[in-house]
Amino acid sequence: MRIVLFYTETESFNFFTNQLDKELKLRGHETFILDFMNPPADSPHSYKNFMLFASAKIDLAICFDGMCIRDDTMIRVWDALHTIVVDILMDPPLRFHPTLRKHPQNYLLFCCDYDHVDYVKKYFKDEVAHVAFMPHAGAVPIHDTAIVPYAERKYDILFSATYYPPESKLAEMEQIFSENSDMQQFYHLMYRNLIEDSALTTEQAVFLTLQQAGWSVPDDTLKTIFRCSEFVDWAIRMYQREQVVSVLAQSGLELYLLGRGWENHSSAKYPNVHRLSDRVPYAQTLTAMAEAKINLNVFPWFKSGTHDRIFNTLLQRSLPLTDSSKWIDTHFTDGQDIVLYDLKRLEQLPRIAEQMLENPEKAECIIQKGHEKVLREFTWSNCVDWIFASVNTL
Repeated sequence: MRIVLFYTETESFNFFTNQLDKELKLRGHETFILDFMNPPADSPHSYKNFMLFASAKIDLAICFDGMCIRDDTMIRVWDALHTIVVDILMDPPLRFHPTLRKHPQNYLLFCCDYDHVDYVKKYFKDEVAHVAFMPHAGAVPIHDTAIVPYAERKYDILFSATYYPPESKLAEMEQIFSENSDMQQFYHLMYRNLIEDSALTTEQAVFLTLQQAGWSVPDDTLKTIFRCSEFVDWAIRMYQREQVVSVLAQSGLELYLLGRGWENHSSAKYPNVHRLSDRVPYAQTLTAMAEAKINLNVFPWFKSGTHDRIFNTLLQRSLPLTDSSKWIDTHFTDGQDIVLYDLKRLEQLPRIAEQMLENPEKAECIIQKGHEKVLREFTWSNCVDWIFASVNTL
């Protein structure tokens, strides 16, 4: 097949693109990567060279979060070539309503959370004919990469993630709605509901808040409320990261943070909390993971989904310490191939981590079982299998 992929300003997505490109070429497919950062015409990824590639049939175009398929020009290109466009969402579909409404004719959408699939089927059933669940994928280390023995790893607990104060995300919402307006109060109440019950999905929190406010709204208004919930979605994921890191910081355990914004967290001055870097390329994050005994995960409010941080942790032969989801509960077993903590019982988290650090033999056994599972079922090679399986049903 002839397949187009994309480079964009999102560096992690470019890493994913390279993983797909490598796997597709290994299977004998012809690929072209179009760089949307507008490189010079002589670049192998330029628009000029893309047009040469597009002079013949293009079977598939694969992108992340709708990037490179949203504008009218690209939609016309894919429709003219009868290309199947595969859109892999790494974030909730409430952020992508415009893309869900307007996209190429042959459009296949993947979501990393079953709740997200249900959301698309419920609110965009007329616009999106083909939507399916697909878990994240982990990157298999290069074969000659040396494995750091567990006992010799530099970091006890590593968390690779961005942090913004939750209030800053709510402040962005407040720039849209006037002060003390009904909508501003609605989203503040919704945020409090999510804090009080971490089991709620964003959609459930909207309905609960509507009930509390005594509002009955038409479908179009409801979609708008969901779309504008993005600020709350960001705020609650930051709040949960904030809480998890605070609990570990206060416990005295050695915690290492890799990512932007942690200088703004209350734990920044704790002697047991260490900043590794502000921001590094995705591949370097994986290298850091391989130096950690435990890699921490906090789900970005995916209550029935997956996260690549878990899979990459196990592929780097480190121990994933994570909150759970319905998908995780179905596919992994706490204490056998993963280690779980409960967002509603965060006071137990430090002891869970400490027990793993004190019992390296048990930790290594969990890592081995989890590594075997992920290597078998959740790599970028598996991702290509899932894409082709769905494409073949269209």
